Formats: sequence, structure tokens, C-alpha cells
Amino acid sequence: MTARLASAVFGLFTAVAVVTAGPNELSQAEIQGRQLAQQILEQQPAESFTNMGTLKIRGASGKTSEIFLLYETFITSTNWESFFSAGQLPTKDNRFVTFNLTISHNNSYPNLYRETDTFVHSPSNNALIAFTVTNLSCSQTMVPFADSDFWIADLGLEFFHWPEQKILKHEMRRGRACKVLESTNPNPSPNGNGYSRVVSWIDNETLGIVQAEAYDAKGKLLKEFYPKDFKKVNGQWELGEMEMINDQTGSRTWIKFDPKRHG
Repeated sequence: MTARLASAVFGLFTAVAVVTAGPNELSQAEIQGRQLAQQILEQQPAESFTNMGTLKIRGASGKTSEIFLLYETFITSTNWESFFSAGQLPTKDNRFVTFNLTISHNNSYPNLYRETDTFVHSPSNNALIAFTVTNLSCSQTMVPFADSDFWIADLGLEFFHWPEQKILKHEMRRGRACKVLESTNPNPSPNGNGYSRVVSWIDNETLGIVQAEAYDAKGKLLKEFYPKDFKKVNGQWELGEMEMINDQTGSRTWIKFDPKRHG
């Protein structure tokens, strides 16, 4: 995986138009926070590419499952799209199910999410049996992707789109010099689902996420995100693995990419 995905992991960035208060009404930390979030969102891959790997899930019970994951980026003249496809093992009635998510990015508008709820093939002839496509609102993205600990909103980095962004401090984290950015949800879900705020350690050199912590509506730590195998190869940053931990359920998910299977 190249710098395209290393600084975007989950690989996903776009500029977004946000209605904000005037500069004189914001603290310096808030001004710098919004500027940093905007810098992150303005990044986009230089070209289309494909990356393949696995999605490994260890549930709260300790049971582990592993499925195939395809990640593709498509560049167009007006925007770019991220496509995730996670394949499940054949079901009891000998059918194969995949979970598909497309995130459309545009420099002038928020992300658009499109989910294929069920995408079923007959393994004998690879024929399509049924599928349902749903356009998701922002509130509908606070749900797991393919039953993993990565939510759809995580894959779209929705928290960088929130209007409340603030630099908390500068510090070293996992051997990298970082800015610590706090993103606060202005409209947390009333039913308690989703995040109230996210704290991210942003690498000064790449603007990639070194670590992130997400908190629930009560301010309690909910999830932790860790990119792994983050190193420079032939002058480019490559990310081989990501981990998401749910601190409240004890479950965790790894996304591991195969460096030999992208282009």
C-alpha cells in the first residue's frame, strides 16, 4: 500500500464545505484544528488503485472469523470513490454473500454512502441471485461494516467532517511527532449509538492517523484504532495492517493488506 492509503487509511479523504463561526469567535486551537481537518480532507489519491487483503474479526466471545477484503479507489474528472467489498464464507444453503460499500468523495460536498446490503451469488455459476442498494444518511453510517468493529463512518472518516475541531496539544506517539486533534460531534445520537468525540494523533509528516480514540455519548472510551506496519518503502509510506478495538465489548478487528496484491 502506498502513501495514497497510508495517509488516508482507511484511504478516504475529501474536502467538505462546512458552515463555521467567524475566525474572531474561535480560539487559536479551534482555528488550527479546523485547518488541520481541512488539510486531511483535501488529500486524495493521485490515481485509481486496487488493494486486497483480509478482514479478521475476533468477537466478544473469543470466536475468530476471517474473510476476504477488496479495497478499490476510482478517480474521475469530478470526484473519486472508495469501494469496499468483504466476502463471507458460503451459507448453509450453499450461497456466497458479500458486503459492499461505496463512498463518493467530492471537493465541494460531504461524503455520499451507498451500501449493498446483500449481494448473493450461486457458487456453481457465479450468478447474481439478489441484492439491495441503500443510500445512507450520516446517522446510518454508525453501524458495523461486514459485522466488524470498523463502522461505515470509520471508513469514511466522518469525524473529520464535523464542524468542531480543536488541536489539544503536540506530542510523540508511537515514535512519531503528532498533533492531537479532537473532533466533537455537534449532534450525537440520542439513542447512544455513535461517537460524541474522537481524539486523533495526526502524523506531522504524512497527515496520517497514528492512533485514534472514539468516545460514546456518555464520554466513555468506546473504540481504539491503531495502524500497524507503518513504514517507508522506496520513498513511499506503506500500511500493511490496521486494528480496531471495541473497549466496551472486548471484540477487535484487523484489516491486513497483501503488499503483493495491489496495483
